[in-house]
Amino acid sequence: MKLILTADVDNLGAPGDTVEVKDGYGRNYLLPRGLAIVATRGAQKQVEGIRRAQDARRVRDLGHAQELKAAIEGLESVSLSVKTAGTGKLFGSVTAADIAAAVKSAGGPVLDKRSIELPKSHIKSTGKHNVSVHLHPDVVAKFDLQVAAAE
Repeated sequence: MKLILTADVDNLGAPGDTVEVKDGYGRNYLLPRGLAIVATRGAQKQVEGIRRAQDARRVRDLGHAQELKAAIEGLESVSLSVKTAGTGKLFGSVTAADIAAAVKSAGGPVLDKRSIELPKSHIKSTGKHNVSVHLHPDVVAKFDLQVAAAE
């Protein structure tokens, strides 16, 4: 089965790659999860759009990653206001997408939410939390996120 990947798949390829896989793997795993589309002439046109979107988010090289690290670590404060109970526990949790939006609103660069690593899977309490961002295999930016109760 010939497919075009729409997301990064371990040991298979990157978005936009055309791959040949066994029918069962494609039909039962890749297609239902939205990781690939069937390779047709129309899908080849979609590949160009996928690659353009990936290039806009991708860190170009080590130098670019160092610049982004300096921009992230140079931010004065990254804070996020959320609804809380009286005890400081959150209604819900703070996710990587929320953190990416908070960095952008604090004047930082646009981050891919998949590159953000939280101390646990989600932040569920107010206070200061350490967050790291994997920009490149050799570059990790760290900053403190202040989670405060919304009034």
